[in-house]
Amino acid sequence: MIARPAVLARLRAALLRSPVVALLGPRHCGKTTLARRLLPARDPNYFDLEDPVCLARVAEPMTALRPLRGLVVVDEVQRRPDLYPVLRVLADRRPQEARFLVLGGASPELLRQSAESLAGRLETVTLGGLSLGEVGAGRLDRLWLRGGYPRAFLARSERESLAWRRDAIRAYVEADVPQLHVRVPAAVLLRFWTMLAHGHGAVWNAADPARSLGVSEPTARRYLDLLTGLLLVRQLPPWRENVAKRQVKSPKVYVRDSGLLHRLLGVGTGRDLLAHPCAGASWEGFAIEQVLKCVEPDAAYFWSTYQGAGLDLLLFVGDRRVGVEVKRADGPQVTQSMRIAMADLRLERIVVVYPGERAYDLEDRIRVVPLASLAEGPGVVLGAG
Repeated sequence: MIARPAVLARLRAALLRSPVVALLGPRHCGKTTLARRLLPARDPNYFDLEDPVCLARVAEPMTALRPLRGLVVVDEVQRRPDLYPVLRVLADRRPQEARFLVLGGASPELLRQSAESLAGRLETVTLGGLSLGEVGAGRLDRLWLRGGYPRAFLARSERESLAWRRDAIRAYVEADVPQLHVRVPAAVLLRFWTMLAHGHGAVWNAADPARSLGVSEPTARRYLDLLTGLLLVRQLPPWRENVAKRQVKSPKVYVRDSGLLHRLLGVGTGRDLLAHPCAGASWEGFAIEQVLKCVEPDAAYFWSTYQGAGLDLLLFVGDRRVGVEVKRADGPQVTQSMRIAMADLRLERIVVVYPGERAYDLEDRIRVVPLASLAEGPGVVLGAG
């Protein structure tokens, strides 16, 4: 087991502020393990709705939940969406005799139901895979190859890790999606997800997957939004600055977890990965995910113009604008694109993330940092400002 103290601290702080907290994330990312650090599974206030006994206990939800005091955990809450109105009533009691932590797969349906029923009462904490800060810089290559799902990362062998990721992918398309009452054949969604893997990091264009699958472009977009809502895919939106340049207006699309990406690409070992034509795109997506986990910005975008200028990440942290470039090179240099981004976007600084071992300044406000150094915390990217 890998300790995740930062996430636990965020959960505890959220529970002090809000009567209902939702811990959302894809299946197998460690939500239940974290919840059981706060409340043991054997506690009568813990309801795992995949357990038939617990499911029977909430057959009459108001009767079951109203007498409880302290922390109450409801795991796999998406199985009982009728609990949301009950939680709203209980959250409005004065004094507040219980606080509720609900766990579930992040989905458009789940978020819509909670927003409607618990507006003003709910705080959301999103959980992804393991980060460099959690596993340590010395295990960077393993994290890149296997991804951040705890069971894939901690597997005893590469074969065991691959088998787990194969089964996880199957479970997402065959089990999780049908729970949302979305009618998408599992084989079609798997083909679509595999297409996204081969276009990892590219600007979204619905025409190609729609044509390959024999569906309309709006349907292809619906598939993309479905995988995004399940936190399996990231749509990185474009930033449109008020400058006199034509700018890209479609999102970039990444498979969030590098381990699932590699399984979709048929990559099994580190040697296979380094020889694969998508290795560069995979490393870029992995670095971007690690930056976002490290910094936890208020908002993140990419920026690209048709004149050739661009920026891999534009981070908003309070009133600060920080640019991030990802370069899989031994010695990154200042480019004209960086200077244009610095001026046009009014950046405080640009950080260039690379796979080397030494941090150094390229010039004023442009600094190169090793990807492994993100394990030290957000100051690596944000600096002292």
